[in-house]
Amino acid sequence: MITVSLVDDDRMLREGLRSWLAGADRLRLVAAEPTVDALLALPGPPAEVVLLDLVLRDDSRAEDNVRRLRAAGSRVLVVSTVADRTRIVSAVAAGADGYLTKDHSLETLTHAVCTIAGGGTAHSAELAFAWAYDAGPCRPQLAPRELEVLLDYASGLTLKATARRAGISVNTAKWYLDRVKEKYQEAGRPTYTKIDLARRVEEDGLGRV
Repeated sequence: MITVSLVDDDRMLREGLRSWLAGADRLRLVAAEPTVDALLALPGPPAEVVLLDLVLRDDSRAEDNVRRLRAAGSRVLVVSTVADRTRIVSAVAAGADGYLTKDHSLETLTHAVCTIAGGGTAHSAELAFAWAYDAGPCRPQLAPRELEVLLDYASGLTLKATARRAGISVNTAKWYLDRVKEKYQEAGRPTYTKIDLARRVEEDGLGRV
């Protein structure tokens, strides 16, 4: 069983989700609170995954809530009816492991939570759209050759194969990848490994992973 907590200031939704998840074989709801403050004040270990509403009435920022929950030891799936691209992108850039709208099925939610609990990410069409059309500072501008090398390398090719396809040396390919990592880090999205690079490609809707 995967432990799940919910942060949402809609009381009806909190009670509804409690009943909804009662029928889920793999998920157990351990807490449902209106704010992150209230959730973090509860005794006991944190849930493996927190379902976090994007916009709460306490005026807290989604990205701050994500950082606090991640620091407490939980992974975060943002769920919302709000199609605010800027807020969605900011939440994921702050460390959220995925985004779903509230109109998805229990099966989709369960799959997303299980994926996140296993160390993966849950990306919906709405999130891909938000990234694809975001021009904010957290989306770095990559040069054409940087993007080419990133996509080939993140798709699973070795560094040597990536260099060969681009017609450049291995050292040059590595230099391009280092530049890509630097740009993401400067944008507040730490990127160090090949897995990180693949995740950024998926988050930004760049395709081909």
